[in-house]
Amino acid sequence: MQIYALIMAGGQGTRFWPLSRRHMPKQFVNISGNDIMLNETIKRLLGVIPIENILVITNRKQSHVVNQLILSDLPRENLLFEPVERGTSACVAYASMVISSRCENAVMCVFPSDHYITELGKYVDTVTKACTVAHETGKLITIGIRPTFPATGYGYIRFKKGKFQYSDVYEVEEFIEKPAIDAARKYLKENCFLWNSGMFIWKVSTILDNLKRYLPRLFKKMSKIREFIGTEKEEGVVDSVYSNLQNLSIDYAILERSDDVLVIPGDFGWNDVGSWDTLGTIFPTDENGNIVKAKHLGINTKNSIIYGDDRLIATIGLEEFIIADTSDALLICPKGKAQEVKNIVELIKDRQMNEYI
Repeated sequence: MQIYALIMAGGQGTRFWPLSRRHMPKQFVNISGNDIMLNETIKRLLGVIPIENILVITNRKQSHVVNQLILSDLPRENLLFEPVERGTSACVAYASMVISSRCENAVMCVFPSDHYITELGKYVDTVTKACTVAHETGKLITIGIRPTFPATGYGYIRFKKGKFQYSDVYEVEEFIEKPAIDAARKYLKENCFLWNSGMFIWKVSTILDNLKRYLPRLFKKMSKIREFIGTEKEEGVVDSVYSNLQNLSIDYAILERSDDVLVIPGDFGWNDVGSWDTLGTIFPTDENGNIVKAKHLGINTKNSIIYGDDRLIATIGLEEFIIADTSDALLICPKGKAQEVKNIVELIKDRQMNEYI
């Protein structure tokens, strides 16, 4: 069984503004203090997949950042660049063409580049199991995370409780968008819901068949790339094809429509580090419940996140707040509004203050 991985690293991480910017989004930032998030994603996959089989796809505007910061051992021919963002369906299709050209029977794993995982052994075991199930069944596999609190920032997967032919593998009944708090509390009580992690595993032939079935126009256009993979004409053909593609999510376009989706529950200390209020999964809190990564003096400051570089940040009587200070922008908001930081980025765009994006 030949296993390949695709790491999707083209997002802008707008909920992590002002630290995450268009020229340096969060997947290229060393948030944990160990390495940039993209490299940490690559490293934890090495227990399952050889580095020569790991591909990274990102936006061409970020090519200089990738080449500068990514692990030197990763073959540079494994870096794929999209000229414009066209959703996860396009990047999965592009990478599927590349992987299929190398190994038609490969198992293909798809991972976001910005997850934080604490229990590596369990993670490796889960990914290995998913690869085996995908190889033997020809199904579309997703890894779901057992919910630990009523999250409203994650999508959910409802699964059937009946036994499948493999232990702890279930048929997917429904994908559910980010719910309201009352629904999230209900899902937490029931034992048939998982968080949608955005991690997918399938045979490359299976995903190509599904692209052809559910997205025939996209499949036909993307197929033009295959004969030019690895040639000097590849970039030009990719540019031409991408300019006419719709922006479609692979979840919405294929997984939500297919009856051949299985889910494997994962319990390996997962967090997608999607917004400022998730930093508690990486950093311990102090005696006042604060997460402080800055030069900070506080009086009666509790349960807050203080993040900055050089300037002193002084707070008095602050509780349940986020302060994120960079050289040219300062964010202040209640922790309960962390998911709305992306709206500030949209407002900046509307005001054409592009130097702050």
